[in-house]
Amino acid sequence: MKIVADDKIPFLKGVLEPYCDEVLYLPGSKTRPEDVQNADAIITRTRTKCNASLLDESSVKFVATATIGFDHFDTSYLDAKDIKWTNAPGCNSSSVAQYIASTLLNLACDHKMSLAGKTLGIVGVGNVGSKVAAVGLALGMNVLLNDPPRAARESAEQFVSLERILNEADFITLHVPLEDEGIYKTFHLADEVFLSKMKPSAFLINSSRGEVCDNQALKKALKARQIKGAVLDVWENEPELDLELLELVNYGTPHIAGYSYDGKANGTAMSVNALCKFFNLELKDWYPADVPVPEKTSVKIPADGSSEDKLLAAVSVSYNVKDDWQRLKLSPGTFEKQRGDYPLRREFPVFEAESADPEVSKALRLLGFKIKSK
Repeated sequence: MKIVADDKIPFLKGVLEPYCDEVLYLPGSKTRPEDVQNADAIITRTRTKCNASLLDESSVKFVATATIGFDHFDTSYLDAKDIKWTNAPGCNSSSVAQYIASTLLNLACDHKMSLAGKTLGIVGVGNVGSKVAAVGLALGMNVLLNDPPRAARESAEQFVSLERILNEADFITLHVPLEDEGIYKTFHLADEVFLSKMKPSAFLINSSRGEVCDNQALKKALKARQIKGAVLDVWENEPELDLELLELVNYGTPHIAGYSYDGKANGTAMSVNALCKFFNLELKDWYPADVPVPEKTSVKIPADGSSEDKLLAAVSVSYNVKDDWQRLKLSPGTFEKQRGDYPLRREFPVFEAESADPEVSKALRLLGFKIKSK
Protein backbone atom coordinates (compact mmCIF):
# COMPACT_ATOMS: atom_id res chain seq x y z
CA MET A 1 0.00 0.00 0.00
CA LYS A 2 1.32 3.46 -0.97
CA ILE A 3 0.20 6.79 0.50
CA VAL A 4 1.14 10.23 -0.85
CA ALA A 5 1.01 12.97 1.78
CA ASP A 6 1.53 16.72 1.88
CA ASP A 7 4.88 17.24 3.61
CA LYS A 8 3.51 20.15 5.66
CA ILE A 9 0.82 18.15 7.46
CA PRO A 10 1.93 18.22 11.09
CA PHE A 11 2.27 15.20 13.37
CA LEU A 12 1.90 12.78 10.43
CA LYS A 13 5.41 11.53 9.77
CA GLY A 14 5.99 8.08 11.20
CA VAL A 15 2.35 7.42 12.03
CA LEU A 16 1.26 5.39 8.99
CA GLU A 17 4.59 3.85 8.02
CA PRO A 18 4.11 0.69 10.17
CA TYR A 19 0.85 -0.08 8.35
CA CYS A 20 1.81 0.35 4.68
CA ASP A 21 4.64 -0.20 2.21
CA GLU A 22 5.44 3.45 1.46
CA VAL A 23 4.50 6.95 2.55
CA LEU A 24 5.75 9.58 0.09
CA TYR A 25 5.87 13.14 1.44
CA LEU A 26 5.71 15.92 -1.16
CA PRO A 27 4.94 19.66 -1.28
CA GLY A 28 1.19 19.90 -1.82
CA SER A 29 1.41 22.35 -4.71
CA LYS A 30 4.00 20.19 -6.49
CA THR A 31 2.27 16.82 -6.35
CA ARG A 32 2.15 15.50 -9.95
CA PRO A 33 0.24 12.70 -11.73
CA GLU A 34 3.36 10.52 -11.86
CA ASP A 35 3.73 10.84 -8.07
CA VAL A 36 0.29 9.36 -7.42
CA GLN A 37 0.10 6.92 -10.33
CA ASN A 38 0.69 3.84 -8.17
CA ALA A 39 -0.70 5.29 -4.94
CA ASP A 40 -3.70 3.96 -3.05
CA ALA A 41 -4.41 7.11 -1.03
CA ILE A 42 -3.62 10.82 -0.74
CA ILE A 43 -3.66 12.94 2.42
CA THR A 44 -3.36 16.59 1.57
CA ARG A 45 -4.22 20.19 2.35
CA THR A 46 -5.62 22.96 0.18
CA ARG A 47 -2.79 23.25 -2.34
CA THR A 48 -3.30 19.86 -4.06
CA LYS A 49 -6.03 19.91 -6.70
CA CYS A 50 -7.58 16.44 -6.60
CA ASN A 51 -9.20 16.24 -10.02
CA ALA A 52 -9.00 14.40 -13.34
CA SER A 53 -5.67 15.99 -14.26
CA LEU A 54 -4.03 14.53 -11.18
CA LEU A 55 -5.88 11.24 -10.78
CA ASP A 56 -7.03 9.93 -14.18
CA GLU A 57 -4.08 7.57 -14.62
CA SER A 58 -3.77 6.66 -10.95
CA SER A 59 -4.87 3.77 -8.76
CA VAL A 60 -5.97 6.11 -5.95
CA LYS A 61 -9.04 4.89 -4.05
CA PHE A 62 -9.12 7.41 -1.19
CA VAL A 63 -8.29 11.12 -0.75
CA ALA A 64 -8.45 13.11 2.48
CA THR A 65 -7.85 16.77 3.18
CA ALA A 66 -6.81 17.76 6.69
CA THR A 67 -8.85 20.96 6.32
CA ILE A 68 -12.46 22.06 6.65
CA GLY A 69 -12.61 23.38 3.09
CA PHE A 70 -12.63 21.00 0.14
CA ASP A 71 -13.09 23.24 -2.88
CA HIS A 72 -9.71 21.90 -4.11
CA PHE A 73 -11.50 18.54 -4.61
CA ASP A 74 -13.50 17.93 -7.78
CA THR A 75 -16.10 16.01 -5.84
CA SER A 76 -18.22 15.20 -8.89
CA TYR A 77 -15.22 13.58 -10.53
CA LEU A 78 -14.23 11.72 -7.36
CA ASP A 79 -17.76 10.41 -6.89
CA ALA A 80 -18.00 9.34 -10.54
CA LYS A 81 -14.70 7.47 -10.23
CA ASP A 82 -15.82 5.88 -6.94
CA ILE A 83 -12.89 7.49 -5.12
CA LYS A 84 -13.78 7.97 -1.47
CA TRP A 85 -13.05 11.49 -0.25
CA THR A 86 -13.22 13.12 3.14
CA ASN A 87 -12.50 16.47 4.74
CA ALA A 88 -12.11 17.51 8.38
CA PRO A 89 -15.24 19.49 9.29
CA GLY A 90 -14.84 21.67 12.34
CA CYS A 91 -11.19 20.73 12.87
CA ASN A 92 -9.96 24.31 13.16
CA SER A 93 -13.19 26.11 14.02
CA SER A 94 -11.94 27.16 17.47
CA SER A 95 -8.75 28.45 15.89
CA VAL A 96 -10.69 30.69 13.49
CA ALA A 97 -12.82 31.90 16.39
CA GLN A 98 -9.60 32.79 18.22
CA TYR A 99 -8.45 34.73 15.14
CA ILE A 100 -11.74 36.66 15.04
CA ALA A 101 -11.54 37.42 18.78
CA SER A 102 -8.06 38.89 18.33
CA THR A 103 -9.18 40.82 15.26
CA LEU A 104 -12.24 42.35 16.96
CA LEU A 105 -10.31 43.33 20.08
CA ASN A 106 -7.43 44.83 18.11
CA LEU A 107 -9.82 46.86 15.95
CA ALA A 108 -11.64 48.05 19.09
CA CYS A 109 -8.42 49.13 20.80
CA ASP A 110 -6.95 50.73 17.67
CA HIS A 111 -10.12 52.76 17.13
CA LYS A 112 -10.83 53.35 20.84
CA MET A 113 -14.28 51.83 20.73
CA SER A 114 -16.22 49.54 23.01
CA LEU A 115 -17.46 46.26 21.54
CA ALA A 116 -20.32 46.05 24.04
CA GLY A 117 -23.53 46.77 22.18
CA LYS A 118 -21.89 46.74 18.76
CA THR A 119 -23.42 44.39 16.17
CA LEU A 120 -21.53 41.45 14.72
CA GLY A 121 -23.00 40.05 11.50
CA ILE A 122 -21.97 36.46 10.74
CA VAL A 123 -22.48 35.18 7.21
CA GLY A 124 -22.24 31.39 7.25
CA VAL A 125 -23.11 29.66 10.53
CA GLY A 126 -21.54 26.22 10.30
CA ASN A 127 -18.89 24.86 12.68
CA VAL A 128 -16.82 28.02 12.41
CA GLY A 129 -19.59 30.62 12.31
CA SER A 130 -21.27 29.09 15.36
CA LYS A 131 -18.09 29.45 17.42
CA VAL A 132 -17.57 32.99 16.14
CA ALA A 133 -21.09 33.77 17.35
CA ALA A 134 -20.07 32.58 20.83
CA VAL A 135 -17.07 34.93 20.68
CA GLY A 136 -19.33 37.85 19.83
CA LEU A 137 -21.65 37.08 22.73
CA ALA A 138 -18.69 36.69 25.12
CA LEU A 139 -17.53 40.17 24.10
CA GLY A 140 -20.97 41.65 24.81
CA MET A 141 -21.93 42.16 21.18
CA ASN A 142 -25.29 41.81 19.47
CA VAL A 143 -25.00 38.89 17.06
CA LEU A 144 -26.90 38.53 13.78
CA LEU A 145 -26.76 35.21 11.91
CA ASN A 146 -27.21 34.70 8.17
CA ASP A 147 -27.14 31.24 6.61
CA PRO A 148 -29.65 30.66 3.78
CA PRO A 149 -29.00 26.88 3.44
CA ARG A 150 -29.56 26.36 7.17
CA ALA A 151 -32.56 28.70 7.20
CA ALA A 152 -34.14 26.58 4.44
CA ARG A 153 -33.57 23.35 6.40
CA GLU A 154 -34.29 24.53 9.91
CA SER A 155 -36.43 27.04 11.73
CA ALA A 156 -35.68 30.36 10.12
CA GLU A 157 -36.31 32.31 13.32
CA GLN A 158 -32.66 32.36 14.42
CA PHE A 159 -31.47 33.70 11.06
CA VAL A 160 -31.80 37.13 9.47
CA SER A 161 -31.53 38.35 5.91
CA LEU A 162 -28.22 39.44 4.43
CA GLU A 163 -29.86 42.80 3.80
CA ARG A 164 -30.39 43.29 7.54
CA ILE A 165 -26.78 42.42 8.32
CA LEU A 166 -25.55 44.88 5.72
CA ASN A 167 -27.79 47.60 7.16
CA GLU A 168 -27.08 47.01 10.85
CA ALA A 169 -23.75 45.28 11.44
CA ASP A 170 -20.69 47.16 12.68
CA PHE A 171 -18.54 44.14 11.82
CA ILE A 172 -19.36 41.58 9.11
CA THR A 173 -17.40 38.32 9.11
CA LEU A 174 -17.62 35.72 6.33
CA HIS A 175 -17.55 31.98 7.07
CA VAL A 176 -19.07 30.38 3.98
CA PRO A 177 -17.75 27.64 1.68
CA LEU A 178 -16.79 28.67 -1.84
CA GLU A 179 -19.61 27.86 -4.27
CA ASP A 180 -19.12 29.01 -7.87
CA GLU A 181 -22.73 28.59 -8.93
CA GLY A 182 -26.20 27.55 -7.81
CA ILE A 183 -28.81 29.02 -5.53
CA TYR A 184 -26.27 29.43 -2.72
CA LYS A 185 -23.46 30.83 -4.84
CA THR A 186 -20.77 32.52 -2.71
CA PHE A 187 -18.23 33.47 -5.37
CA HIS A 188 -17.85 37.26 -5.07
CA LEU A 189 -20.61 37.33 -2.46
CA ALA A 190 -18.97 40.45 -1.07
CA ASP A 191 -19.09 42.40 -4.33
CA GLU A 192 -19.53 46.08 -5.18
CA VAL A 193 -23.25 46.02 -4.34
CA PHE A 194 -22.65 44.19 -1.04
CA LEU A 195 -19.99 46.69 0.01
CA SER A 196 -22.12 49.68 -1.02
CA LYS A 197 -24.86 48.57 1.38
CA MET A 198 -22.57 48.27 4.41
CA LYS A 199 -22.54 51.01 7.01
CA PRO A 200 -19.76 53.56 6.35
CA SER A 201 -18.52 52.83 9.89
CA ALA A 202 -18.43 49.05 9.39
CA PHE A 203 -15.55 46.60 9.00
CA LEU A 204 -15.46 43.52 6.74
CA ILE A 205 -13.55 40.38 7.81
CA ASN A 206 -12.92 37.46 5.46
CA SER A 207 -11.31 34.25 6.67
CA SER A 208 -13.30 31.84 4.49
CA ARG A 209 -12.01 31.73 0.89
CA GLY A 210 -10.38 34.53 -1.06
CA GLU A 211 -12.85 34.42 -3.92
CA VAL A 212 -15.81 35.01 -1.60
CA CYS A 213 -14.80 38.67 -1.58
CA ASP A 214 -14.29 40.60 -4.82
CA ASN A 215 -10.85 42.00 -4.03
CA GLN A 216 -11.03 44.71 -6.70
CA ALA A 217 -14.37 45.92 -5.39
CA LEU A 218 -13.00 45.89 -1.84
CA LYS A 219 -9.96 47.87 -2.90
CA LYS A 220 -12.21 50.45 -4.54
CA ALA A 221 -14.43 50.68 -1.44
CA LEU A 222 -11.45 51.14 0.89
CA LYS A 223 -9.88 53.79 -1.33
CA ALA A 224 -13.17 55.70 -1.42
CA ARG A 225 -13.60 55.23 2.36
CA GLN A 226 -16.95 53.69 1.59
CA ILE A 227 -16.47 51.39 4.58
CA LYS A 228 -14.35 51.89 7.69
CA GLY A 229 -11.95 49.03 7.05
CA ALA A 230 -11.28 45.38 6.31
CA VAL A 231 -9.31 42.39 7.55
CA LEU A 232 -8.30 39.63 5.14
CA ASP A 233 -6.84 36.25 5.94
CA VAL A 234 -7.68 34.90 2.48
CA TRP A 235 -7.05 36.50 -0.90
CA GLU A 236 -7.96 36.11 -4.52
CA ASN A 237 -5.08 34.54 -6.49
CA GLU A 238 -3.13 33.61 -3.38
CA PRO A 239 -0.26 33.13 -2.81
CA GLU A 240 0.16 36.04 -5.25
CA LEU A 241 -1.06 39.08 -3.33
CA ASP A 242 -2.46 42.39 -4.48
CA LEU A 243 0.14 44.53 -2.72
CA GLU A 244 -1.99 47.66 -3.00
CA LEU A 245 -4.83 45.90 -1.18
CA LEU A 246 -2.41 44.62 1.46
CA GLU A 247 -1.55 48.25 2.26
CA LEU A 248 -5.22 49.27 2.44
CA VAL A 249 -6.54 46.62 4.86
CA ASN A 250 -6.35 47.04 8.63
CA TYR A 251 -4.71 43.64 9.02
CA GLY A 252 -3.77 41.08 6.38
CA THR A 253 -2.57 37.56 7.10
CA PRO A 254 -1.42 34.59 4.95
CA HIS A 255 -4.41 32.22 5.19
CA ILE A 256 -3.57 31.12 8.73
CA ALA A 257 -6.76 31.85 10.71
CA GLY A 258 -7.20 28.13 11.33
CA TYR A 259 -3.53 27.40 11.95
CA SER A 260 -3.48 26.69 15.67
CA TYR A 261 -1.64 23.51 16.58
CA ASP A 262 -4.92 22.28 18.08
CA GLY A 263 -6.68 22.70 14.73
CA LYS A 264 -3.81 21.07 12.85
CA ALA A 265 -3.76 18.12 15.23
CA ASN A 266 -7.52 17.71 14.84
CA GLY A 267 -7.33 17.83 11.04
CA THR A 268 -4.47 15.32 10.87
CA ALA A 269 -6.21 12.96 13.29
CA MET A 270 -9.49 13.09 11.37
CA SER A 271 -7.72 12.31 8.09
CA VAL A 272 -5.62 9.49 9.54
CA ASN A 273 -8.60 7.87 11.25
CA ALA A 274 -10.76 8.12 8.12
CA LEU A 275 -8.01 6.50 6.05
CA CYS A 276 -7.49 3.72 8.58
CA LYS A 277 -11.22 3.01 8.70
CA PHE A 278 -11.49 2.92 4.89
CA PHE A 279 -8.56 0.50 4.46
CA ASN A 280 -9.35 -1.41 7.68
CA LEU A 281 -5.94 -0.73 9.19
CA GLU A 282 -5.25 -1.70 12.78
CA LEU A 283 -4.59 1.89 13.90
CA LYS A 284 -7.75 3.28 15.51
CA ASP A 285 -8.77 6.49 17.28
CA TRP A 286 -5.32 8.00 16.81
CA TYR A 287 -4.48 11.48 18.06
CA PRO A 288 -1.07 13.18 18.34
CA ALA A 289 0.51 12.67 21.74
CA ASP A 290 3.09 15.42 21.37
CA VAL A 291 1.22 18.67 20.71
CA PRO A 292 3.65 21.29 22.07
CA VAL A 293 2.75 23.91 24.68
CA PRO A 294 4.08 27.51 24.68
CA GLU A 295 6.49 28.59 27.41
CA LYS A 296 4.05 31.19 28.72
CA THR A 297 0.52 29.97 29.44
CA SER A 298 -0.60 32.37 32.16
CA VAL A 299 -1.34 36.08 32.24
CA LYS A 300 -2.24 38.59 34.95
CA ILE A 301 -4.57 41.20 33.53
CA PRO A 302 -3.59 44.82 34.24
CA ALA A 303 -5.95 46.78 36.48
CA ASP A 304 -5.96 49.85 34.23
CA GLY A 305 -7.50 50.29 30.82
CA SER A 306 -10.78 49.54 29.11
CA SER A 307 -12.42 46.13 29.07
CA GLU A 308 -11.14 45.71 25.52
CA ASP A 309 -7.57 46.55 26.62
CA LYS A 310 -7.76 43.96 29.38
CA LEU A 311 -9.28 41.27 27.18
CA LEU A 312 -6.73 41.93 24.44
CA ALA A 313 -3.90 41.52 26.98
CA ALA A 314 -5.13 38.00 27.70
CA VAL A 315 -6.00 37.05 24.14
CA SER A 316 -2.61 38.25 22.87
CA VAL A 317 -0.77 35.82 25.12
CA SER A 318 -2.36 33.07 23.05
CA TYR A 319 -2.53 34.87 19.70
CA ASN A 320 -2.24 38.38 18.23
CA VAL A 321 -3.30 38.93 14.62
CA LYS A 322 -0.87 41.84 14.37
CA ASP A 323 2.12 39.51 14.59
CA ASP A 324 1.06 37.70 11.41
CA TRP A 325 0.15 41.00 9.77
CA GLN A 326 3.60 42.48 10.41
CA ARG A 327 5.33 39.38 9.00
CA LEU A 328 3.23 39.46 5.84
CA LYS A 329 3.75 43.19 5.29
CA LEU A 330 7.52 42.77 5.67
CA SER A 331 7.69 39.86 3.23
CA PRO A 332 4.55 39.34 1.10
CA GLY A 333 6.52 37.21 -1.36
CA THR A 334 7.00 34.50 1.27
CA PHE A 335 3.25 33.89 1.71
CA GLU A 336 3.57 30.10 1.32
CA LYS A 337 6.70 29.87 3.46
CA GLN A 338 4.98 31.74 6.26
CA ARG A 339 2.16 29.19 6.15
CA GLY A 340 4.52 26.24 6.01
CA ASP A 341 6.75 27.51 8.82
CA TYR A 342 3.96 28.90 10.97
CA PRO A 343 4.97 29.40 14.64
CA LEU A 344 3.50 27.57 17.59
CA ARG A 345 0.00 28.73 18.44
CA ARG A 346 -2.37 27.12 20.93
CA GLU A 347 -6.03 27.88 21.63
CA PHE A 348 -7.59 29.60 24.64
CA PRO A 349 -8.20 26.55 26.88
CA VAL A 350 -4.42 26.05 27.21
CA PHE A 351 -4.10 29.44 28.93
CA GLU A 352 -4.93 30.70 32.43
CA ALA A 353 -5.84 34.31 33.18
CA GLU A 354 -6.09 36.25 36.43
CA SER A 355 -8.14 39.44 36.62
CA ALA A 356 -9.57 41.57 39.41
CA ASP A 357 -12.37 42.64 37.06
CA PRO A 358 -15.28 40.17 37.35
CA GLU A 359 -16.75 41.15 33.99
CA VAL A 360 -13.42 40.55 32.25
CA SER A 361 -13.04 37.22 34.03
CA LYS A 362 -16.51 36.22 32.90
CA ALA A 363 -15.76 37.13 29.27
CA LEU A 364 -12.47 35.23 29.32
CA ARG A 365 -14.17 32.18 30.79
CA LEU A 366 -16.77 32.30 28.02
CA LEU A 367 -13.95 32.52 25.46
CA GLY A 368 -12.47 29.33 26.89
CA PHE A 369 -9.70 30.55 29.20
CA LYS A 370 -9.04 28.94 32.53
CA ILE A 371 -9.50 31.54 35.28
CA LYS A 372 -7.07 31.56 38.18
CA SER A 373 -8.75 31.44 41.57
CA LYS A 374 -7.88 34.24 43.97
